[in-house]
Amino acid sequence: MSEPLLSLLRAARGAGVRISSAETLDALAAADAVGFADRQLLRDALTLSLAKSVAEKHLFEAIFDRYFQRDAPAPADLPPEAHDLANQLLAGDAAALAIAMEAAAEGIGASGITLFTQTNLFARRMLDRMGLPALEREITARRAAGETDLADRLEQARTALGAQARAYMERQLALFAAGTSREIREQALRRVRLSAMDRRDVARMRALIREIARKIATRYSRRRWQARRGTLDARRTLRRNMGHDGVPFRTVWKRTRIDKPRVMVLCDVSGSVAPVAHFLLMFIYALADVLAGIRSFAYSNTTIEVSDILARHDIDQAAEKIMQAAGFGSSDYGRSLAAFADIALSAITRDTTVIVLGDARGNRNEPRVDLMQAIFARASRVIWLNPEPRSLWGTGDSDMLRYQPYCHQATSCNTLDQLERVMDDMLRSQR
Repeated sequence: MSEPLLSLLRAARGAGVRISSAETLDALAAADAVGFADRQLLRDALTLSLAKSVAEKHLFEAIFDRYFQRDAPAPADLPPEAHDLANQLLAGDAAALAIAMEAAAEGIGASGITLFTQTNLFARRMLDRMGLPALEREITARRAAGETDLADRLEQARTALGAQARAYMERQLALFAAGTSREIREQALRRVRLSAMDRRDVARMRALIREIARKIATRYSRRRWQARRGTLDARRTLRRNMGHDGVPFRTVWKRTRIDKPRVMVLCDVSGSVAPVAHFLLMFIYALADVLAGIRSFAYSNTTIEVSDILARHDIDQAAEKIMQAAGFGSSDYGRSLAAFADIALSAITRDTTVIVLGDARGNRNEPRVDLMQAIFARASRVIWLNPEPRSLWGTGDSDMLRYQPYCHQATSCNTLDQLERVMDDMLRSQR
């Protein structure tokens, strides 16, 4: 029974129940302990093993009930000369039909269904494997022999069986395609331009950013030490081997502590750059646990610090207040950099990462490249994220090519995939 149980867990995982490998082993052990005879007992045991919240409990129980739902055909009179499949249909032999349908579904790989348009195709393949062609030949033969009543009953049973097969495949679709469909939607969202995000997708994008940030934070929140390969720590090696008369059976290598980066974020909140700034700030603050400190600034034609706004409000309320305070102006990068330098240049140290988000289009005002040079000289790392493709850098009123020499990293960034890559690289560079 491990295969059906593993299929159930795969369906639950696809629906959003978090199930680790260890929890899978716990579920198998629980099922082995309670057995499969009492369905309610099995459901309770698996729920206790897997669900980590009330919401997951309700979700898993719904998946469990749908997974084990079966449609039983109504019984009918059984002529002794009928075909095997016809025998089961006309007798209403629910157990035999269920076994035959499960075997046929497994044979055609029914759990691999991913699209609604595949429902009829998979249902027909399953029926063919159960013996539908032979049943159709028997119906034709009975009708040709003048056994009209029997042929009609067989035809009605065949129609009912077809409906049951489609219902079965619809349940398979609901069970196993949820995770695949979500993955397809998420992959599409990862690649859509943030500056052109459909409002209907914003809620899903928020959840996706939180999920990605959690994974990145988990990756970099472990003990922040890095071995200096090949450099022996003689003092600690001798101390560890004192029980062996100083013979270095267990060597200890020197390690370097990896400090969490301090981050200053400078975001353009004018025009089409504002939506990208919204998602960047959301991502940065979701990573707060692996950053030593975050200071945020917003600018269009001047710069203000918005750290306090972001600390006191959720991201949507904060974005609205930031736009009211600093948005809607025409970009003046030189003036904005001067205001930022007055506020925060002295606070930039060798453990500070400065992230600038903007298209570098200053409406032909003085770009103050000297201030970017000063930031570059003081910071550990300067990252410039430009929502425009590289092909547009330096065209028209873009000063991007003048700022680029004073950035450790300058990259086009207008999708969640690109944003994730930048955040991951920033944390990896501290290692």
